Amino acid sequence: MIPFLIRRIVQSAVVVVGVLIITFILIHLLPGSPARAALGPQATPAAIAHFNQVNGFNLPLPEQFLDYVNRVAHGNLGYSYTNDQTVASLIANRLPKDLVLIVFSTALALALGVPLGIYQAVKRNSLGDYTLTGVAFILYSMPTFFLAFLLLAAFAVQFHILPPEAPQAIGVVGILSHPAGLVLPVVSLALVSFAAFSRYMRSSAMDNLVQDYIRTARAKGLSEWTVLVRHLLRNSLIPIVTLLGLSLPAIVAGAIVVEEVFNYPGMGLLFFDAALKQDYPVLMGFALFVGVATVVGNLLADVVYAALDPRIRYD
Repeated sequence: MIPFLIRRIVQSAVVVVGVLIITFILIHLLPGSPARAALGPQATPAAIAHFNQVNGFNLPLPEQFLDYVNRVAHGNLGYSYTNDQTVASLIANRLPKDLVLIVFSTALALALGVPLGIYQAVKRNSLGDYTLTGVAFILYSMPTFFLAFLLLAAFAVQFHILPPEAPQAIGVVGILSHPAGLVLPVVSLALVSFAAFSRYMRSSAMDNLVQDYIRTARAKGLSEWTVLVRHLLRNSLIPIVTLLGLSLPAIVAGAIVVEEVFNYPGMGLLFFDAALKQDYPVLMGFALFVGVATVVGNLLADVVYAALDPRIRYD
């Protein structure tokens, strides 16, 4: 297993370098130039020259790239002139709030999708299976913003059960102190993920139900609950681990929409505002952060495989 992990870490490092190269290229593809994008169309040639000298844009491209990698390695993702703050500090302030939203929504999606997926596999072709399949297809094909607006219109506008706006507190503790405001953003993000998790779980559980180890467990006289929880569940979770690692970009993209709809003060709202204001350093920093997080998520998914299924051996 150790050689496999070393190989995967090296591969992940290569992918991270690729992400750095892409973001570096995107920075130099900004309209006009990075200096013009940061200082505005009315900037004087002297101001542009000074900006290029301070930020190293007057150096040859290879030296610029090495300087860019060095700055990123030291946590310098650029400076947002719109917010008059470093991009790293903006992300550091917003990231904990995003983690609250993403962790809660993903946990809710897994808590619903995994048991319902197993239920559908065990009761396949039944009325319950057909009903849950229809619901999953509807949610899976529904745009996140449309689902968020439906929940907002129903529970906030029509019945006044939940607040229409997410908590506006500065810190995570303040966010968690208003749980009612978190319900709609979390549920909106969770339902779309639930649809994918339940479908994959159903398919994986159906494949494992016909395996010899399930028949052997039942032949030993084990209860159906023991067979499903101790044997079927563990091996059926492997595709979910893969899906969870690969779906991180989609979850983050959904969070951008949800945060804008419910005015949730996270990284998604920061990205949306930066796009409207053409705050390119924030956009590039966000893209780099999500890219690296996706690579790390997939690496962790590979590590979890061996813990879930003892049959897996990496040589």
